[in-house]
Amino acid sequence: MTQPSAALGIFFAPSMRSFDRHEWNLLAQSATPFMRWEWLDLLETTGAVRPETGWLPAHCGVRSGTVLAGAAPLYLKGHGQAEFIYDQIWADAAARMDLPYYPKLVAATPFTPVAGYEFLALPGLPRQALSRTMLEAMGRLSDAHELSGLHVLFPGNPFADLLEDQGLMAWEHQGFIWENPGYRDFSDFLDVFRTGQRKNIRRERERLRESGIEVSVVPGTQAPDAWFSRMHAFYEDTNDKFGEWGCKYLPLEFFEGLADCFRDHVAFSAAFRAGNPDPVGLALLIHGNGALYGRYWGAAEEIPFLHFELCYYTPMEWAIREGMSSFDPGMGGEHKPRRGFTSRTNRSLHRFSDPRMNAIFAANIHKINALTRDYIESLDAFSAFKRTPRS
Repeated sequence: MTQPSAALGIFFAPSMRSFDRHEWNLLAQSATPFMRWEWLDLLETTGAVRPETGWLPAHCGVRSGTVLAGAAPLYLKGHGQAEFIYDQIWADAAARMDLPYYPKLVAATPFTPVAGYEFLALPGLPRQALSRTMLEAMGRLSDAHELSGLHVLFPGNPFADLLEDQGLMAWEHQGFIWENPGYRDFSDFLDVFRTGQRKNIRRERERLRESGIEVSVVPGTQAPDAWFSRMHAFYEDTNDKFGEWGCKYLPLEFFEGLADCFRDHVAFSAAFRAGNPDPVGLALLIHGNGALYGRYWGAAEEIPFLHFELCYYTPMEWAIREGMSSFDPGMGGEHKPRRGFTSRTNRSLHRFSDPRMNAIFAANIHKINALTRDYIESLDAFSAFKRTPRS
């Protein structure tokens, strides 16, 4: 491999197609699957990410000679939708001071509220120095285009720490995670619950089986092509139930594209009625580097306890069997603590171009973060664990 030289060249690219897939993925080897070239490119080529939807790609790249040494998905945003970081309070504050809040610069994986975003770097490079170089370039980009600031959404904890060290301000958000300290099987996991909730989970699973429903995880490499388009139909139907709060951002072509270029990272939690090979419900799971992520789900009919089994219990059981260390079930759901998920703090990192906005953010964010911690503490009070799962 060509070794990077001391001189680094920074550039901003209008699409993922500006990067070689293999070069990008070499940098993303240890990152979440959502940082891989295929996922990000599919969002663009299927039209989910484009200027008309408020996402203008401006991906950051760093070259050392001919070698791609660093990269980061980056977007100019004309609104705050589809970020899952609800920053209307800061947009309102800017409006009160007659300051523009949009467009802004957003470092994120679009439509994907999963902790793990980072600036990608060639293995062996000093990440702190490279990140500082990239942040400085993003600052110049913001100045040149009069952007209101840089917002880094859902960074992984080590990268969030690095950004805080480099002067960005942290806003804390509640999220859920299930962690596997080495359970032998699902019964071993249930042993950490108090008796009442352990019985409740077993009862839910048994009643679903008694209704004639069986659920299993099918790896994407073994799933029929039709399941990918079927998943899109379930995705739209589920979001329709939330009305104006639905998050229907991904077209059919995106789901079909997963079958072509992302199967190795896909699995389906699939529900069947006895004797019928067509799933009555599906949950789309993404996995990579020992972690599992729940993304979308839906069902053809209302079936008691199906959601818990399809989206929580069966994926947990599969994660234990496959030796995965964690399972991120997605956002929301105050019923999750009683089913084995614990709250965690996700962060977003912010730096505004106008010093007045930086001052307002700094003056208020500690109180806002304290409220988030109080909320996390209240959720943890609903935990059904009889003891802390062993480490």
